[in-house]
Amino acid sequence: MTTWHWVRHGPTHEKTFVGWRDVPADLSDQAKIDRLRAHLPERAVVIASDLQRASATADAITGAHHVRLPDHPDLRELDFGVWDGMHVKDVAARDPDLSRAYWDTPGDIRAPQGESWNMTAARVNAVVDHINRAHRDAHVIAVAHFGVILTQIQRALGIPATEAFTHKIDNLSVTRITWQGGTGAAPLINHSP
Repeated sequence: MTTWHWVRHGPTHEKTFVGWRDVPADLSDQAKIDRLRAHLPERAVVIASDLQRASATADAITGAHHVRLPDHPDLRELDFGVWDGMHVKDVAARDPDLSRAYWDTPGDIRAPQGESWNMTAARVNAVVDHINRAHRDAHVIAVAHFGVILTQIQRALGIPATEAFTHKIDNLSVTRITWQGGTGAAPLINHSP
């Protein structure tokens, strides 16, 4: 069984859509970082999105007995295209029907010049499948983003994307997902150590 410990990156304090825009995380709460590191397995491989908010968070929680894998661009957040950097009310004003459908019926609907939920899930699933084959029976600490973690909750639980969206994923929280063969389970979602 391969056990994934999905960690959402540190907070950005942004008030707009943040997808592939590369903004830093606030990692100043050292006590919270220390609690998070203590909660995670001592021996694990660590991988992160290549966006600095995830990569820096992974660096902050990597311990002496962890093996740090290269950051991976396919673990990036949803690509919001032209909406990236816009406030939700501005997105709704610009694309009222499209933005409503994007969130209410996630699947193949794409943000302008961005990607759909299904496109995001496919690229993240490919990384997870590769790591599961390469690191069987290992613990994997993956530092990524809200949408990325939700794709894996959806996949492990076999639920629709709309149901996955009902889960809250806080910054610096841990979601544990296990894979045994092709069967997934999510015994811990949005745990804040």
